[in-house]
Amino acid sequence: MKVTVVGLGKIGLPLAVQFARSGAEVFGADVNPAVVDLVNAGKEPFPGEAHLGEYLGEVVARGTFTATTDTADAVSHSDVVVVVVPLFVDDEARPDFGWMDSATDDIARGLRPGTLVIFETTLPVGTTRTRWKPKLEEGSGLREGTDFDLVFSPERVLTGRVFADLRKYPKLVGGLTAKGAAAATAFYERVLQFDERPDLERGNGVWDLGSAEAAEMAKLAETTYRDVNIGLANQFGRFAAEHGIDVYQVIDASNSQPYSHIHRPGIAVGGHCIPVYPRLYLWNDPEATVVRAARAANAEMPAYSVGLAAGAFDGSLAGKKVAVLGASYRGAVKETAFSGVFATVDAARAAGGEVVVHDPMYSADELAHFGWQSYELGEPVDVVIIQADHAEYRELGKDDLPGVALVVDGRRILDAANFDGVRVIVVGQAEQK
Repeated sequence: MKVTVVGLGKIGLPLAVQFARSGAEVFGADVNPAVVDLVNAGKEPFPGEAHLGEYLGEVVARGTFTATTDTADAVSHSDVVVVVVPLFVDDEARPDFGWMDSATDDIARGLRPGTLVIFETTLPVGTTRTRWKPKLEEGSGLREGTDFDLVFSPERVLTGRVFADLRKYPKLVGGLTAKGAAAATAFYERVLQFDERPDLERGNGVWDLGSAEAAEMAKLAETTYRDVNIGLANQFGRFAAEHGIDVYQVIDASNSQPYSHIHRPGIAVGGHCIPVYPRLYLWNDPEATVVRAARAANAEMPAYSVGLAAGAFDGSLAGKKVAVLGASYRGAVKETAFSGVFATVDAARAAGGEVVVHDPMYSADELAHFGWQSYELGEPVDVVIIQADHAEYRELGKDDLPGVALVVDGRRILDAANFDGVRVIVVGQAEQK
């Protein structure tokens, strides 16, 4: 079996390697020649993905994985095409299909009869049927359901642990025809291995949801749920902090009952998924007031967190050196997509602070690329705001931050005992008197 994976990013490349390790002959197609060259040399083009460097080296050396910039040619030699090209949204929550349109045009040029095409990029409901089907048919001259099959199967993994997550979660598929869904099911059963999940009544494995629309909505639903849940936790946290209540005790108590699954409050919701996919859902369902309110509540949290710091100094950070710790959207991941660092820095500057940024995964030059002055632990500072939950920050104390008078812990990771004599505010938690 020959497979082309289109898009060798942080999800596509591990997927391609997984398929190759499972016995398929895999072509990885990407528009970036530098990425293609690194992959063909057996070198991972980005850090932080567990086992990727080792596994990539194995399949390249074995000759079962080759990267190319010629998508159409790779597709023309393939039985299955898996598409993991990014979809972006603008500030008005409108999808920008530019990269995906271009990739789909290339796929259509190489498409041959008998090929199975699977889109894994998260999409608004209906996109597979109303956009990709006609685009592939027009560009190839072939007919979906007769000459080729088209399926949607959302990726459900987190960067940094893709290979483990591929085993852990059911693979959802939804076809435009029953034949296409059956072909996708057979494909994934061949190239994926699943952990035992006795907690799942249906069992772990490939789940056919009956339609592409159902599979599209399932991915939007699971990520939108998390955004809504975090939004609720953030509102609980703000209320609790104002009334002297420990919201974390409240949440733990609530979650001791099996019908409650409240998440944790925090300074920001970042990454490619949770801040973005609710917007894709809203594009389909603009009257989803709960989703819209939660997205707004979460977007307010960086400014709210900076406001806690400013409030400790009579509403202004003027004359204060403010260190924002963490550029990444979450700990242990070198990625700033929709990271809370941007809004946190903007809010701290608006409050008059002299803002510097630290992240153990980024060099001073990389931080400067974003327009930020870098900060090194051990340099004098007045205010510290924890934005990302990097493990390196968990053991910090006041000696690491000379002169610090106030710490706003946006991720609840610090040990207050390490800050004797320093005011520590945990986002979403009442201060201890």
